[in-house]
Amino acid sequence: MDAFLDFLRFERRYSRHTVTSYQTDLGQFAAYVKATFELTEPAQATHPLIRGWVVALMGQNLDPRTVNRKVACLRSYFKFLLRTGAIAANPMLRVKAPKMAQKLPEFVPEAALNGLLNSFQFPDTYAGHRDQLLLELLYGTGIRLSELIGITADDVSLPGATVRVTGKGNKQRVVPLNPSLLLVLSRYYAKRAHEFGAAPGPLLLTDKGEPLYEKLVYRTVKFYLGQITTSAAQQHPHALRHAFATHLLGKGADLNSIKELLGHSSLAATQVYTHLSVDRLKSVFEQAHPRA
Repeated sequence: MDAFLDFLRFERRYSRHTVTSYQTDLGQFAAYVKATFELTEPAQATHPLIRGWVVALMGQNLDPRTVNRKVACLRSYFKFLLRTGAIAANPMLRVKAPKMAQKLPEFVPEAALNGLLNSFQFPDTYAGHRDQLLLELLYGTGIRLSELIGITADDVSLPGATVRVTGKGNKQRVVPLNPSLLLVLSRYYAKRAHEFGAAPGPLLLTDKGEPLYEKLVYRTVKFYLGQITTSAAQQHPHALRHAFATHLLGKGADLNSIKELLGHSSLAATQVYTHLSVDRLKSVFEQAHPRA
């Protein structure tokens, strides 16, 4: 298990959060096989045993997405064991993940979000400028929370109006910055330099000048989005990423361009947003259909 986790960290370059999730899932599976079948190594598990674990998980009324994530973890684990010669056959080939209904992503409505960003009076303090930039970056670029925290001052090009983002698998992409975001960014730079000097390193800092961390981002987003929505699912950093993609699609952006901006590895992951653009479909229908 340790060798597998090191493989994820150093070769696959998975995020710390993802590696922690895999470690938790594998630990739970190891505890199950030891308690139920007295196996000291999860690598010794057969496909009937693994199927039994999946059934046991479903019996706990876990969300199917959670169960599927754990199954995906085992797929990667046993594929690694097969590749390294630790096992002769992959038991996961005969294990099926439970079916789950497609859940459409939650996003904040365009009017409400623009109203917040255009009208809210952010405090004229370092924290106020940082919070405004944090929200503008998440919505204006569609980046993930981990990507936001990973942005350094050197990643931003004000003359080029772009930001270099390091995504999953250490893949980098360049995302354009809109004029309103550039204005907020320039004001933040001035406040940041006044408080902490023009030091390199992470772009966004805490009030004490330390690197930003996940819980602070969660709290910040929840506080500000709580001003415009009561939905807990919409008070989440990822809801701004969903809003970015959905609003772009609604304004006529093509799916391939959105895929590149989001850093998706396949178009299938981006296609979920086509189900959310009902207003755009209605507009096309009204303009194009003879009986509309």
